[in-house]
Amino acid sequence: MNLVISVILGVAAIVCFIISIRQFNNKGYLLNNQYIFANEEQRRTMDKKPYYKQSGIVFLMISIVELLDAIGIYLEVYMLTNVSIAVVVVTLIYASVSTVAIEKKQKNKKD
Repeated sequence: MNLVISVILGVAAIVCFIISIRQFNNKGYLLNNQYIFANEEQRRTMDKKPYYKQSGIVFLMISIVELLDAIGIYLEVYMLTNVSIAVVVVTLIYASVSTVAIEKKQKNKKD
């Protein structure tokens, strides 16, 4: 059973890593709330580069979490769960701080 769960988490890690690479290359659909909730005019005029970077970093961190969980479950080293939780906390802090920084930077550009 541990093998099956580890394989599923490993596949999820690979998928998140591929999404991360595409986001870093500014390719594919922009998986960011600011873009998703923006209207058509805002989408056309917004600078998408910082949002792609933010999404790329977040998906990279998610892939690291999934990989740590897969390794921890397969090897039955449940201490890796604590490391995984720490990465999740860092990811949440990064997402919040970077969103504020992007908004601040864009506000300064308009002024």
